[in-house]
Amino acid sequence: MKYPVLERDVKLSAGRRKFFESVAYQHETPGPFKTYYNERLKKLVGFNIPKGASVLELGCGFGDLLAYLEPRRGVGVDFSAKMIAGAKERHPHLEFIYADVHELDIKEQFEYVLLSNLIGDLVDVQRVLSLLESVCTEKTRIIITDFNYLWSPLVKLAELIKIKPRQREQNWLELQDLKNLLAISNFETVKTGRDMLCPVDVPLISTLMNDFLGSLPGLSRFSVNELIVARPKKATKKKKYKVSVIVACKDEYGNIEEIFRTVPKMGAGTELIFVDGHSDDGTVEEIERCIGIVDELNPDLDSVKVMVQPGKGKGDAVRMGFDAATGDILMILDADITVRSEELPKFYNALVNGQGEFINGTRLVYPMESEAMRFLNMLGNHFFGWVFSYLLDQRLTDTLCGTKVLFKEDYEAIKRGRTFFGDFDPFGDFDLLFGAAKQNMKICEVPIRYRNREYGDIKIDRFKHGLLLLKMSALAYKRFKLYKGRSA
Repeated sequence: MKYPVLERDVKLSAGRRKFFESVAYQHETPGPFKTYYNERLKKLVGFNIPKGASVLELGCGFGDLLAYLEPRRGVGVDFSAKMIAGAKERHPHLEFIYADVHELDIKEQFEYVLLSNLIGDLVDVQRVLSLLESVCTEKTRIIITDFNYLWSPLVKLAELIKIKPRQREQNWLELQDLKNLLAISNFETVKTGRDMLCPVDVPLISTLMNDFLGSLPGLSRFSVNELIVARPKKATKKKKYKVSVIVACKDEYGNIEEIFRTVPKMGAGTELIFVDGHSDDGTVEEIERCIGIVDELNPDLDSVKVMVQPGKGKGDAVRMGFDAATGDILMILDADITVRSEELPKFYNALVNGQGEFINGTRLVYPMESEAMRFLNMLGNHFFGWVFSYLLDQRLTDTLCGTKVLFKEDYEAIKRGRTFFGDFDPFGDFDLLFGAAKQNMKICEVPIRYRNREYGDIKIDRFKHGLLLLKMSALAYKRFKLYKGRSA
């Protein structure tokens, strides 16, 4: 929806344009303070926007940040004629448009829309946010960086002593204010973050404060920059999707027939894929027997496949199953059926209705059967849920619930970015969770009731695998909190 243009706002915008034209030279050749700040900002934004994407930057200035992102298609918009002229000269391979973002009129859609430290200078923030819908697909991510309002006095002091370019009076908004403005402009916040406790380059001190202390809970609240990643709110999709349910199994003979009987038809049809990890109890033979009488066991199943993985571990099996899947939606169902197959439609609906793009089960909401989870495992799950909520900047309560659901096209994006983390995860859960967070996918949890295992033995060694989880947490801290790399 477009809002009417007020004469007052036109005058305010004209005043701001005149001001920025007068200080353009200060931004063209930034001093050491601004140079360090800009380099840090590039890392923060570059972590969230992969190379080779299509990017629209509003308030692009001289276009240096846009050029750093190495977009496949890059368009910058600014209302300073001097800055646009400078941007065209510096980065002739990109497109720059001289226009006021309050009157945005671009007939093109982008994968990423970037507003870096622009919100504070806008006359009407809600108006600009409402115009973004026209340049977005349902997969677009809005990336917003803004100054932390707590730094307002120090920013003014830096301008006074001329170590920072002057600015007009800013809109000092808290993260909650920005989230609210996005919500009423039909966008949903995916995650938030903060960066840079020390915005000046002090040898050793800046690295210590920004890469380590600034990533700690509590201290990060005082960082200079705030970040929001948002996505367009999605309407309910009417299309029906084909579903592939992947079951990684090893020595699960006694659970196979129940899986056949209970996996429901979802959407346009359900494909069931078993990937066996070299079972010794006749699991593969039992799957083949059930395939022979599948019409009797469950006529709603469209097809069933069985494969034996060449490698080992659940993660390897899940990846093999995903690659063989022909469905639009990929689901993981643990072969121990401690999560009932009948719960799967809840995950389908959450994904198709746009509640999230990565649907994760949580066993820690409803009361569970008495022997379903050992006490130490329960404590560990709560601990790692808190740790990964902090690391990924999205709420997670149960990282190790085996039931996870996503669109296959989103899995392919995770797969392409796997080199960022490496092939480190024998479970497969964290490979997917890390990848989804890195792709800025909205993670949504669906509560399920967890029941006792009725056949076979638990495959997790609480101490050995607990140590591995700590190593994964350290890797996630390095990748997500220290901003040491960016995706290819």
